Amino acid sequence: MSRLLVLLFLCAAGAAAAAAPLPRFREAPHFTNSASARCPAPLPPASGKDDGACSPRAAVHVAMTLDASYLRGTMAAVLSVLRHASCPESVHFHFLTAAGSPSRTAELVAAVRASFPSLAFRAYPFDESRVAGRISASVRGALDRPLNYARSYLATTLPPCVRRVVYLDSDVVLTDDVAALAATPLQGNAAVAAPEYCGANFTAYFTPGFWASPALSRTFRGRRACYFNTGVMVLDLPRWRAAGYTAQIEGWMELQRRVRIYELGSLPPFLLVFAGRIAAVDHRWNQHGLGGDNYRGLCRGLHAGPVSLLHWSGKGKPWDRLDAGRPCPLDAVWAKYDLLRPDTGIDAVL
Repeated sequence: MSRLLVLLFLCAAGAAAAAAPLPRFREAPHFTNSASARCPAPLPPASGKDDGACSPRAAVHVAMTLDASYLRGTMAAVLSVLRHASCPESVHFHFLTAAGSPSRTAELVAAVRASFPSLAFRAYPFDESRVAGRISASVRGALDRPLNYARSYLATTLPPCVRRVVYLDSDVVLTDDVAALAATPLQGNAAVAAPEYCGANFTAYFTPGFWASPALSRTFRGRRACYFNTGVMVLDLPRWRAAGYTAQIEGWMELQRRVRIYELGSLPPFLLVFAGRIAAVDHRWNQHGLGGDNYRGLCRGLHAGPVSLLHWSGKGKPWDRLDAGRPCPLDAVWAKYDLLRPDTGIDAVL
């Protein structure tokens, strides 16, 4: 499929999603800072003039995308962060939304505010034209959404006062304190921290043509390059800006337009720039792959070891499987954080 057809398809899909009414969600419980955790004073809610983004009281910054297609997942993820945080009133959220529809953005922000009246957050319109011309078709259409690439632009989107941020995909739930993840040491000049999976077949993330080219394959020379999942990352934004990493990612995307060097959306450019150069995070912080593969989305179990975050990466999303009456066993964990208001009007007990 040509790049033009891909972009037309994405625009049509985005327009259809924008036209559909948003689901209705329940109001989440209010979680307060723990008296024993020495938390800073609570941040002001987003409805105030000062949203607290630059306040020293912001103990943890969390960035996510916010769109209609994944709103249900985002709501569940936010709830899980707050429920397990030692200082939930000191967590500030940064939501990146599509800039093309201000009215839809207003609806999304209103939905978040209605479910989390005390939440400190800010929404940032993301200009999707920055990446739309650089996106090439991948193995799954959902990976080609321009907003899926917004994580590459956090350093130029968030205010300079935000120095460290935890980036989370919308298909995760936490079962542990996000402050522990945010406190991950980033040794040396590392700008990214994430769980690494050195047992994965790293060569599979790039085409045979990439590996056959001496000029391209030497990219990883001198690096212990391992796969990592970009759905859960800790980012040092000043280091990112100083190194010009956004421009480097864009450079690889531009090359991909001319020479097919990978097949999997926004992940390979991150691997090209950062694999072998990131700070390691314990695997407990990304029990990924629960959505199955990118083709059939079959059920998968947990990796061995403790769990602090569950991630339904892959084709199968827990809300879709629950609605279809064909849930996987671990989807029941996600369902505990689902804020969707039932049609019956009877709220589930959290």
